[in-house]
Amino acid sequence: MRNSSKTLTLLAMLLPLAAGAHTGADGGVHHGFATGFLHPLTGADHLAAMVAVGLWSALAARRAWPDLLWAPLAFAGMLLVGALMGLAGVQLPAVEPMIAASLLVLGLLVATRVHLPAAVAMAVVGVFAVFHGVAHGYELASEDGAALTLAGMVCATVLLHAAGIAMGWALRHANAWLPRVAGAAVLGLGATLLAQAI
Repeated sequence: MRNSSKTLTLLAMLLPLAAGAHTGADGGVHHGFATGFLHPLTGADHLAAMVAVGLWSALAARRAWPDLLWAPLAFAGMLLVGALMGLAGVQLPAVEPMIAASLLVLGLLVATRVHLPAAVAMAVVGVFAVFHGVAHGYELASEDGAALTLAGMVCATVLLHAAGIAMGWALRHANAWLPRVAGAAVLGLGATLLAQAI
């Protein structure tokens, strides 16, 4: 219970950063590592998706290693691929609807705690991560120091996954309704964003 409280406190401290949701709430930093690090934290959609990936990985894992890491590693890797595509100006259709759809799917996965084979889990989160990465790439395309910016973005992503894993591990043996509430919250955000995007 003590670990659960610490994890929830950590996540509560991150929530104010989400309030800026793509409004450039980066403390006036205009390029480099800090911009990339703060960017995933300033969009509620990206923050929720990254935490949800870690949360689902921990809730659905049959063993701590390596089940906990397949989906987060796939998401972080494909997020970087997508960001590079966005920086290069590659145009993908339906970026915002796909980001909203990712929250719907991740919310369902968290709520149901369904276990998928590693390859399937990696493919599911990897596809969605490309769209999250492309959106980041579009928004960061005008920034200087792209390499440092991308490094910061990936570091923040890994930390958000870790926060989700810690929360999920703490909730593995908690009342079943707690993960369901978390999944429903992610799903609700996805539904709201999807309604706005179509």
